Amino acid sequence: MSMSVSRRKILRLGGAAAAATATYGLRLAGPAQAAPDAFTLCGTWEMTGSLANTGLLCDRGSRLAVETLAPKLGLKATYVTVDTEGDPGKAVRKAGEQMSQRGTRFFVGGASSAIALAVSKEVNKAGGVYVTTGGADELTGSECTKATFRWPVATFGAVEQTVRPLRQRLPNAKRWYTLTPKYVFGEALLRNVRRVLGETGAELVGNAYHGLGDREFSGYLTEAQAARPDVLCLLSFSGQTADTLRQAVDFGLKTSTTVLVVWSAGLDQYRAIGADVLDGVYLGAQYWHELDTPQNSELVPLFRKAFGGPPTYSEISGYMLARLILEGVAKAQSTDSRQVIGALEGLRYEGPTGPEEVRAADHQCLKNYYLLKGKPAKAMRSPDDFVEILSAGKSFPPPAETGCKAI
Repeated sequence: MSMSVSRRKILRLGGAAAAATATYGLRLAGPAQAAPDAFTLCGTWEMTGSLANTGLLCDRGSRLAVETLAPKLGLKATYVTVDTEGDPGKAVRKAGEQMSQRGTRFFVGGASSAIALAVSKEVNKAGGVYVTTGGADELTGSECTKATFRWPVATFGAVEQTVRPLRQRLPNAKRWYTLTPKYVFGEALLRNVRRVLGETGAELVGNAYHGLGDREFSGYLTEAQAARPDVLCLLSFSGQTADTLRQAVDFGLKTSTTVLVVWSAGLDQYRAIGADVLDGVYLGAQYWHELDTPQNSELVPLFRKAFGGPPTYSEISGYMLARLILEGVAKAQSTDSRQVIGALEGLRYEGPTGPEEVRAADHQCLKNYYLLKGKPAKAMRSPDDFVEILSAGKSFPPPAETGCKAI
């Protein structure tokens, strides 16, 4: 499903849900209820390596959630961080040590889908609970586990809410070229782009794979330019997106080709790229700090007070992963993993994007994904006003089509 709406309507998504206090918002323990046992929440983040900037921001979002929400929920929670070093093997070993040596059962993390898939299996085997920000469809699909939940929209929804509405806006832009990181996340995005292009009568005229460590993209961009595409579709993430965009501008591709970044990292990335490069670029995003929702109106001041500015997507993502764990423990009134999993399944709450829901069948959070467009510098109303919101919507495959068999 794809939905295009006005900016005013998008910014007010979820406002009507404020009255549903019995369903949305924090679940505060009543005075007669015994508080659950003290517990540790472990963030498994890429604190060093190519995704370190993302991991550091996610980590401080998770820590802020534990420090501010746990007392309100009547919980005694401690937050610790382990550095996955961008390596799935090291991530599994360190998560395993947390479980075997310290008895930790609650985990968040996974800026890298490859790491998220590995940690997911390890936590499930040990009987824990894991909430991840990994984007690969497999996490709530063919490789789902009973222990694993995901807050962000997966690659399926990201492509549906960017490629499909852009095809509607630009019906004559039928020749597409993709640049894809060679790992599970990139492959998942590419698979979905191929599908949507085929369904909308467009053609993928070429694709170039690049490594996760690449910073020089001139060779790939030369190949893309030679294919004469109508749309250059970037499937990279984090710092590689910024490098590719800058080099694409230097090549003149932005003037001859429409550029789409399917999965952007939001505000911190836009600050690094700059308005001159972003101007006219289409961007997919999980979150934008200007959304007018009840929960976002609380979170933006909270992050401003803590960190001196509005929240980035990575910070909000880390916050929401930890919040789901905390809400699960509070609702279950227990630190028993099985009871927390049961409490999270079907959970409805007011999130930063509006009403959000954890689908019981595959543990995917159902939330909006956004198509944005970079503004020219002269149109920015503030230093962080980089984009306009073009459309928003929720796109998820039916549970029977996800391939999830373990739940």
